[in-house]
Amino acid sequence: MARKRGNRIQVILECTEHKASGLPGTSRYITKKNKKNTPERMELKKYNPILRKMTVHKEIK
Repeated sequence: MARKRGNRIQVILECTEHKASGLPGTSRYITKKNKKNTPERMELKKYNPILRKMTVHKEIK
């Protein structure tokens, strides 16, 4: 019997400041969201280890 997937999907969050700075490398996080409750793109403050500070990470793809 197949398992029902539901509304949870996996999303990738990428740092906006790092992308704009032009430095090599990327800061990405993988998380899950409920696509029924939050159909718009997610924006979270996460730690960027390359810049060594909290930055805004936006959903990509």
